Amino acid sequence: MDRVQLLLLGFPIFLFCSDLLNLFTPPPPPPPKHQSLIHHHHRQPPPAIHQKTDLFTAQGNQHRGLGYGTIVELKFCVACSYRGNAMTMKKMLETSFPGIEVILSNYPPALPKRLLSKVVPIVQVGTIAVVVAGDQIFPRLGMTPPPWYFSLRANRFGAIATTWLFGNFAQSMLQSTGAFEVYCNGDLVFSKLQEHRFPGEVELRELIASRVA
Repeated sequence: MDRVQLLLLGFPIFLFCSDLLNLFTPPPPPPPKHQSLIHHHHRQPPPAIHQKTDLFTAQGNQHRGLGYGTIVELKFCVACSYRGNAMTMKKMLETSFPGIEVILSNYPPALPKRLLSKVVPIVQVGTIAVVVAGDQIFPRLGMTPPPWYFSLRANRFGAIATTWLFGNFAQSMLQSTGAFEVYCNGDLVFSKLQEHRFPGEVELRELIASRVA
């Protein structure tokens, strides 16, 4: 094979290996709780200054902000290009509720669709390998090249481009969920999958405010 053939064959294999690595990589651990909360939970204030400690704690919470201790998680479809909407909502919530923690994460598709999305790169690599080096693959397998191979070979670069574009489109469709789910302290407060629309900024602010209050 020449360098162009090696590049066309090696690049899809590299992408496929990276997909497999992402599939079997365990998710990151959840963020640790604030140290001040753990410290406050284990350390009991002396009885003589109990009222002063409560006063200082209340003032400290006010200083930290209205959203202190509240965790909002925005689970959205990364394949649907919803990250811009999620970032807008994140900035709005952090401005409206100082001290709030907003976590952005991908809403994964169902397991069958995830498995099928991992099969697509295999088909891509196999097709491109046959188009590029079919004249060497079929004889080693003891097979006569089928008629469709000669049709693909006649338009080699067109077949490679079509396989690459169609495979990426199919993989994107399998990974898309259309989800934009909002959780506040673990409770679902808005679901695009149920409402079939995005939440408005005022609407989401009021939903979170009712939970914070």
